Amino acid sequence: MSIFWTIWISVITLTVIIGCAVLLKAANTNNTGVKEGEPMPHTFDGIQELNNPLPKWWVGLFWFTIVIALIYSIAFPSYTANWNGFLNWTSADKDVTDVSKLDQRAETSKSQYQREIDAAEIKYGEVFKQLVYTDAGVYKDIEVIAKDAEAVKVGQRLFLQNCAQCHGSDARGSKGFPNLTDDDWLYGGDPLTIKETLMNGRNAAMPAWKDILGEDGIKEVTSYVLQLSGRRVNDIDAQAGAERFVVCAACHGADGKGLHAFGAPNLTDKVWLYGGSRKAVEDTLRNGRNGVMPAWKDVLGEDKIQLISAFVYSLSQPK
Repeated sequence: MSIFWTIWISVITLTVIIGCAVLLKAANTNNTGVKEGEPMPHTFDGIQELNNPLPKWWVGLFWFTIVIALIYSIAFPSYTANWNGFLNWTSADKDVTDVSKLDQRAETSKSQYQREIDAAEIKYGEVFKQLVYTDAGVYKDIEVIAKDAEAVKVGQRLFLQNCAQCHGSDARGSKGFPNLTDDDWLYGGDPLTIKETLMNGRNAAMPAWKDILGEDGIKEVTSYVLQLSGRRVNDIDAQAGAERFVVCAACHGADGKGLHAFGAPNLTDKVWLYGGSRKAVEDTLRNGRNGVMPAWKDVLGEDKIQLISAFVYSLSQPK
């Protein structure tokens, strides 16, 4: 954070705290000339207010919060890049501008969050290794790990912590995020492909076709695509759409059943990542889709990914 923002936020913080103190002092000072308990000279809607002081316990509690706010601002001044407070605490690695520099920081200068992460890695790292490595020191097959109830539970916890934000706590996904519990896979559902997806991520590239197909073409191809999945549509539009579908066949295949190599979905089933209504399909054709699955190898490490892969793989297997 630059010195300008440090000063700016410091001034605002202190102004608010001091302002609260001034306001409390003014509200608790009797400068009306009316004795305590006597009626005030003004009325509101026919109601005359008595000159009653604020409750002492309330005033005391409010002064206590003001004092705590001042102490907190001095002890944990996370708004300044130049001083970490008399407790030398920081909530983030504010002076790190490149992830590669994190490992170069001295242990004492790491954020509290990072220190706790490092401690957890030491504590639980061996547990992960016991679950994913054989006695010979090589990775167990993901299919083998998926049959280990304890390993699957650990993989589920890791999934909930890192993947549930997009795929849901039940892994059934939502609009734009695939359901991981069925057997419909964009890039393939075998164990190694699942691990590859987690390790390196995926970048979807469904282009926008509005400038090439035009609005009439969009509607015709939509009719054909809906017909492929068993929907009743206008046959004339669907036939015209089938001729235009040649531009889509490069990724989705001539039969529309998709290609794992491109992450192109099967258009002949009733599974729709962004919705299967006519409007949703038209929007997809018109504007394209650019979904991104982030790479997790640098965040989680291969041991954890091995466990998550086993959990995800187990979801789509017959129980």
